[in-house]
Amino acid sequence: MNLRIIAIGKIREKFIQDGIAEYSKRLAAYGRLEIVELREESFREPLSAKERLQIVTKEGERILAQLGNRSFVFVLDPRGRSLSSEAFAEQLMSMAVQGISLVEFVIGGALGLSQAVIERADFVLSFSEFTFPHQLMRLILAEQLYRAMTIIRGEHYHK
Repeated sequence: MNLRIIAIGKIREKFIQDGIAEYSKRLAAYGRLEIVELREESFREPLSAKERLQIVTKEGERILAQLGNRSFVFVLDPRGRSLSSEAFAEQLMSMAVQGISLVEFVIGGALGLSQAVIERADFVLSFSEFTFPHQLMRLILAEQLYRAMTIIRGEHYHK
């Protein structure tokens, strides 16, 4: 199965880069992971509601342009549905059995995601009601993808 993370912004912190690199390396044994970083709109607070909407709309257009027509799309959003690690693994395994070869994960920028991106999702996924930095969310997602693959194969990483 091919996995693709589409995210707004670049990772700046070395420790996050190192963590993502480690889980990407581990995931290579199970399939291909591609990470696509899209340009983040620059802005200064405070922003009006109209300015916020313009920013997430522009970033959303970049995201939508990257999404495949035949892929299954998870959008990460705190208002989405939560899954346990086991249920997430089961969902991925089910997609593989159905012949879905590309699964894409979308992580928005600091201001979130446009409604158009959320509407494009096949599944809106929440990891927590907590707010996480969008850069750190990439590392958390990479770890959960690795965990899911080890669950699917019955390996001992997940305890």
